[in-house]
Amino acid sequence: MKVAFVTDSGTGKTIEEMKAQGVYSLPLQISYEEENKLDLVAITLEDVNALMRRQINLKTSLPAAGMIEDLFTQLKQEGYDMIFAVPICSGLSGTIQAMKMTAEQVGIAFDYVDCHVTAVVEEYLIVLAKRLYEEEQKSIAEIKAILEEVVASTNTLLMPDDLQHLKRGGRLTPLAATLGGLLKIKPILQINQKTAGKIDVVGKVRTLHRAMDQSVDLMKQDGIDENWEIIVAHVDSEAEGHVLQDKLKAAFPDAHHTLIPLVSVVSAHTGLGCQAIQYFKRYGK
Repeated sequence: MKVAFVTDSGTGKTIEEMKAQGVYSLPLQISYEEENKLDLVAITLEDVNALMRRQINLKTSLPAAGMIEDLFTQLKQEGYDMIFAVPICSGLSGTIQAMKMTAEQVGIAFDYVDCHVTAVVEEYLIVLAKRLYEEEQKSIAEIKAILEEVVASTNTLLMPDDLQHLKRGGRLTPLAATLGGLLKIKPILQINQKTAGKIDVVGKVRTLHRAMDQSVDLMKQDGIDENWEIIVAHVDSEAEGHVLQDKLKAAFPDAHHTLIPLVSVVSAHTGLGCQAIQYFKRYGK
């Protein structure tokens, strides 16, 4: 069976970067002032940061329906029997539902795994799925079970500096956002399988560095060892990202550590100055 592996720009990678790994990618959309821009095609990460510095209200949305249909039709015409997707999670976006409906309309078999978040683990999962199918001859059912194990281990912690973006995007209640601003509270937010890919509050502290320390303490419950990836992602605040990464390296010296800019479809909602930690247990040894 010929299977096409599909994701979206929630990975933080361009269409070309994913194509180099043998994966098809659809751009999500970032909109402002009545303009819709294709993420990482017509608008860059730096463009998003520049707009936020100007306090422009940003919104994000799923890939254009026409683009999903065009890709799926093309894949069917190229002789693919099935599409296997790891898109941005259903808790943050309607992308999975749109892909399911489009595959049905086009008449091609479709299966997926909900990663219950986005970003680095989304890319890791779709690339892993392709390798398991093509190199290890695993069945789709076996692949889904393996990917679900990785998803179950995954957590993403967000430490936004400014709650106004989350408030405007409907990700926080107006009262919570107002209180956060008044009391100088720094919330620690999480997105994972337990929260069904929705943003949930796990802690409230007074300073960013206290938020970092509390996040490290939360992570100590997860048995992190040399088989884990720990990614620090920042929004236009690399110096603080290094501070956070140093704390994580000290607490979890055996894990594999990476520092990156936060993907634009998330940073558009968290605002400038946000620090994030995404961590998960890799498949195999």
